[in-house]
Amino acid sequence: MIPDKPVTLAAIIGAHGVTGEVRLKLFGEGVASLKPHKAFNGGALTILKLKDDGKGGAIARFAGVADRTAAEALRGTALTVPRSALPPLGEGEYYHTDLIGLPAVSTEGEPLGLCVAVENFGAGDVIEIEKADGMRFMVPMTAEAVPEWGDRLLIDAAFAAG
Repeated sequence: MIPDKPVTLAAIIGAHGVTGEVRLKLFGEGVASLKPHKAFNGGALTILKLKDDGKGGAIARFAGVADRTAAEALRGTALTVPRSALPPLGEGEYYHTDLIGLPAVSTEGEPLGLCVAVENFGAGDVIEIEKADGMRFMVPMTAEAVPEWGDRLLIDAAFAAG
């Protein structure tokens, strides 16, 4: 884990109204995951107001963004905080950002590749492993398939066939 690696919590997807508010796409556990943070992108964006939009996203107002034109100029901006600013994890928990880039090894000791993505299609997290030849395969992020993680991902051999 890199303590100050930037972690994206949300992205600005457009303007909301004419007074400088923006619509946010959230990547965490709702608006609550943003509320502890007042500044994003190394202090470049300071949040003044934040509310749930009732559709799984949020509406925000940032300091210095006073009209729709300024809000639209922020479209596509990722809102990041340092990894060290995130709450500590409980036993068995992980942040997606901590898994990406980890080497994957089978329980038989065979190197499998690197974790390049963590997806969730509704039934739980799935990690995507890229092999040295560029081919990719996916593994469910369950205790059965991935019994250990930390400085590497240990993949049960039955799931490593990819």
